[in-house]
Amino acid sequence: MSKQIINPSSLPEPRGFNHGLLTTGGRLLFLAGQDASDGDGQIVALGDMVAQCRQVLHNLHAVVHEAGGQMADIVKLNVFVTSRDAYVAQFKPLGKLFREYFGNYYPAMALFEVAALFQPEAMIEMEGFAVLGADAEEQG
Repeated sequence: MSKQIINPSSLPEPRGFNHGLLTTGGRLLFLAGQDASDGDGQIVALGDMVAQCRQVLHNLHAVVHEAGGQMADIVKLNVFVTSRDAYVAQFKPLGKLFREYFGNYYPAMALFEVAALFQPEAMIEMEGFAVLGADAEEQG
């Protein structure tokens, strides 16, 4: 079982994501959309993009951990935000937060600005895929 990072030299060098990940073997875990809901289903940190992102990553970690994996098993994340400008304004603290959860590993990612999320107070939501049991291999 392996996970191979794919970053073609013909594309811009990725920062905070990888262009692709090729996996073989492992178990596929589908990650439902996670917003900044706490254990009671209430959105935390109203109006604070970084704190809400922390809760989202905490929730994703809980799902991956429960399945027997780790954050570096996530191979694809779709990030939905209600304000691209609010996300970009917090880019550095968000990058630091992602490194707290992922270390130097980055999944393939996409960012989407949306009109609203299911819970009106939510500013950010993430969903994606993890491959459990695959070891990472670096490739450019």
